[in-house]
Amino acid sequence: MNIIVCIKQVPDTSEVRIDPETNTIIREGVPSIINPFDENAIEEAVGLVEEHGGKVTVISMGPPQAEAALREALAMGADEAILVSDRCFAASDTLATSYVLSTAIRTIGDYDLIFCGKQAFDGDTAQVPPGIAEQLGIPQVTFAIGLEIDGRKLRVRRMLESEFEVVEVRTPALVSVVKQINEPRRPGIKAKLAAKKKDVTMWDSTCLDVEACLCGLDGSPTRVVRTFAPSREIQGEKFEGEPGECAVAVVERLIGEKII
Repeated sequence: MNIIVCIKQVPDTSEVRIDPETNTIIREGVPSIINPFDENAIEEAVGLVEEHGGKVTVISMGPPQAEAALREALAMGADEAILVSDRCFAASDTLATSYVLSTAIRTIGDYDLIFCGKQAFDGDTAQVPPGIAEQLGIPQVTFAIGLEIDGRKLRVRRMLESEFEVVEVRTPALVSVVKQINEPRRPGIKAKLAAKKKDVTMWDSTCLDVEACLCGLDGSPTRVVRTFAPSREIQGEKFEGEPGECAVAVVERLIGEKII
């Protein structure tokens, strides 16, 4: 079983700063980690290969420093790592990112499953995994909390807001996972030292059959016009009296404002 895991390096901070000129996240000088949901994706892939045999390839699109995240994935048990990095990929939105990653996956070739985290902590869109599946023309299952494999048949348990759903597809397929699916392993010193000695393959635009007009800023239809911090001022009205009276007053006010 050959599994590809798409991972992203994200800022390890809640104090995200935005460049006022480009409206993009400032990553310089900010410590970075593997996107936490992607750690669950790596763990699920490694666990399946340990059970069924095969190979885990991790791939990331990002600047050169994203190599550190790939080496962490190698320490977790991945077999191979690929960094897709080129200046012409910079400022890609989710559509352009999906295009570049799907092109890289086609270049890898033979795979049975693609794993992703459900979303990245910095962007929070959850759009890249479905975008990759659409570009590749394969089935996708999101919010996976568990899965079973029987030959080419894949049965996935999805976590919804108030219930669970079981979906059955045939491989190759893409699955994005939630944190409840497993507990990611924490590699020890020996595994980390071994990962430092492994090769990380570097691919730029010349290694991939990509169209420049579909990459980077030129290939990104999304435009950030303005960024701002939401106001923290709390507005509202205080109702005094017995709880029942206050409840009635709140409902009457909501009806009067045509909110309900």
